Amino acid sequence: MNKKEFTEDPRFKQCNKEAFMGLSLGILNLIWWFGWGYGLGSKPISEYTYIMGLPTWFFMSCIVGGILFSVLTVIMINKFFKDMPLEGLTEEEVEKYKKEFK
Repeated sequence: MNKKEFTEDPRFKQCNKEAFMGLSLGILNLIWWFGWGYGLGSKPISEYTYIMGLPTWFFMSCIVGGILFSVLTVIMINKFFKDMPLEGLTEEEVEKYKKEFK
């Protein structure tokens, strides 16, 4: 039987980093939404304040949060995510990606 030495694909490290960043941003978005929505939204309706005709809790949790986390997603993708091919790698490409994804 011909045994080849196993070499882990160096792109896995970058993929794991990107997955962790995406999950972290999603959790931060949930915390933002929950904090504003239930923090300010749990008051009696007579005590609500309004921004542009919307309750402050709704405006901050849904409108501002949606815009903020959309912008953060674009920044995160442009700064930290890397474009890489999905097909198999040659030995030269493996060495190149090992250096690039350190």
